[in-house]
Amino acid sequence: MKRKTFLLLFLFIVQCILADGDYIAKLSPLVRRALNDVAVSAHHRAPLQHVRNICAFVRVEGDAEQVFATNGCTQLARFGDIYIADIPLANLHALACERAVQRIEAGGRCTVLMDTTGIVVGTPAAYRGQSLPQAYTGKGVVMGVQDIGFDLTHPNFYDMATGTYRIKRFWDQLSDGNSGNGLYVGADYRTEADILRYARSRDGLVQTHGTHTLGIAAGSGYDKDFQGIAYDSDICLVSNAVTQDTIFIADEDLYKYTSATDALGFKYIFDYAEEAGKPCVISFSEGSHQDFSGEDVLFYEALEQLVGPGRILVASAGNEGHIKTYFRKPIGQEAAGTFFGYSDRCVYFKLRSADDFILRLTVYGDNGSTNVVTLNSADVLSAPDGKYEHTFTFNGVDVKFTVEGYPSCYDATVMAYEVLAESDVPFGFALPFSAELIGNDADVELFYGSGELTTNAIRPDLCAGESRYSIYSPGSAPAVICAGATSYRTGFVNSHGEWVALDWGKNGVRSGYSSVGPSFDGRMKPEVMAPGTNVVSSFSHFYTANETSGYDIHSEVAKSVFNGTEYTWNVASGTSMSTPVVGGIIALWLEANPQLAPDDIRGILARTCSRMNSKGHAPDNYCGYGEIDAYKGLLDILGVSGISGISSSAPSGVSIRLHEGGQLSFSFDSVPLSAVEVKIYSVAGLICGRYVLPSRQSDATVDISRLNSGVYVLQISSTQPSLSGSVLIRK
Repeated sequence: MKRKTFLLLFLFIVQCILADGDYIAKLSPLVRRALNDVAVSAHHRAPLQHVRNICAFVRVEGDAEQVFATNGCTQLARFGDIYIADIPLANLHALACERAVQRIEAGGRCTVLMDTTGIVVGTPAAYRGQSLPQAYTGKGVVMGVQDIGFDLTHPNFYDMATGTYRIKRFWDQLSDGNSGNGLYVGADYRTEADILRYARSRDGLVQTHGTHTLGIAAGSGYDKDFQGIAYDSDICLVSNAVTQDTIFIADEDLYKYTSATDALGFKYIFDYAEEAGKPCVISFSEGSHQDFSGEDVLFYEALEQLVGPGRILVASAGNEGHIKTYFRKPIGQEAAGTFFGYSDRCVYFKLRSADDFILRLTVYGDNGSTNVVTLNSADVLSAPDGKYEHTFTFNGVDVKFTVEGYPSCYDATVMAYEVLAESDVPFGFALPFSAELIGNDADVELFYGSGELTTNAIRPDLCAGESRYSIYSPGSAPAVICAGATSYRTGFVNSHGEWVALDWGKNGVRSGYSSVGPSFDGRMKPEVMAPGTNVVSSFSHFYTANETSGYDIHSEVAKSVFNGTEYTWNVASGTSMSTPVVGGIIALWLEANPQLAPDDIRGILARTCSRMNSKGHAPDNYCGYGEIDAYKGLLDILGVSGISGISSSAPSGVSIRLHEGGQLSFSFDSVPLSAVEVKIYSVAGLICGRYVLPSRQSDATVDISRLNSGVYVLQISSTQPSLSGSVLIRK
């Protein structure tokens, strides 16, 4: 009887697919794969032991509550007519066939955006970000970070005196505990005692990425000079699941961790900030490739509703700017092509064209032998389900090509194609493989997925490729501020006294690895750049104790002891590191104006970023508006950038401190050779005081106790350039 039941279920699903193919168009590729798992389980008479539910976005017109109740779904969040729902896979087909359901979408898990093969380095002298204005430190702002590998005990996450613990909420989506707070997956921890008792994210023994990015965004520095940007902010964290975390997820729960689950993480942080009555910025140093199949359509719309005044999301651009990721064969050119190399046993890429064209896929063997598969794009579209598959054996190696065609989610008049090549051996050196786009009357574009676009002496003419369209999602989303990376150091001395050279540029140039735009639908990305190469920050002590070999040993630059435990400070590079710099600076800006919205941030960036090329073509798809400037941004927000006589940069050769009682002290790095003039302005531009500090004294003090409480601008003028500039203070 049981066997008959599963056979009938399988036949029913197949019949529905054949008879009611329209519902398939409602499903994103990941959801289709989940549905296929239902059919496969039925075919093999398995009672869905390994796949039970999926977390997905669902667009519903009408009574969503009734639709979900009928199909056994649980509503997790709502954004207008877009819902995040927990869907039993056994009910997925029935839900998709509901007339009120317009679309069901889920994207796969992200990856962390840090090159762990060659970009992870450090130095005590590494560039740590922008100089912080003294008046703004992130106080009263929630700094959110969604990442992996958190060490919750690191002293970097206390205040500077280690008297106040600053992590206020922590949701570990991989936790096997139960906090009783009704979360979809994992558990959250809401008190200092519970968070410190939990101590680390579940993946904290094998991951440390989040400990590093959080330190950049909001670390106090503890006893080291590695202070983060918004070091007085409150902290709210989500440890999500990425591809590297699959080992912690039971088979039956794999589809619970999708882009919809990531959106729940963002909502969790913003909801906490709303509960606390504070503005919030989230730093997200993860991502996945963009696509044309629509895995991100509802995701992006949900993000539009998540952000707003006092709610900002910053995400990484990605680290693929140094490789070929795109080429175009225009009308009038007969053919263009590329080889793929340095990949595993599969190569994946995407095509886009409104025209018919020829796709030629070739594998190469010894002695000039080849196996060529030539496809007409029209034949792919006319194949069952728009999918063409071809398997063959070549020189004893099994090879399979799969080509799937469908309308682009951005423009239904343009067709997109996904091409997957699989073999028994790695493509590249072991099995050279090329793809050619052919047709004089066709305009066709190729977009990188996996398998590096490269050249080969076998066919030198197949050399197409450039770095474009390499921005990762969700950094590519319209609602998200996307951050690329700049470089200032070319090497470092680690704690072993070893010099490690890593040259991605210096003097603030765009780091070669930093991904470039535009987005797949043609929008400018990234918006902004920040230092991302050789950035010193905290590492998880759980991770360093567990991972005792590898590159991380060479990236360690310092150690601290706190409560009898040794903690390390390491360096990493990538847009993962530049993103929390941007997030931390936006936290400072939110402190100055808690109602700033994403478009306000873009306006500030457009007005105040440092231009990154001599031709002045900013904004562009390489550097956006340029490198972020915390200080210029604050001057712009406070409306003092137009005050005559105010410098747009802070001095570098003097430390200024305001003491209780109104004493303002100046400590110079080198003794000034001539008198130093100090003018104090109100934010309205009125001069409130003028002082002359004597020459040849390393320290000086002035009394400003008569001034009312508020924010003031100090303009310092000297014949020595390093001593000149303006500084914000709060009295």
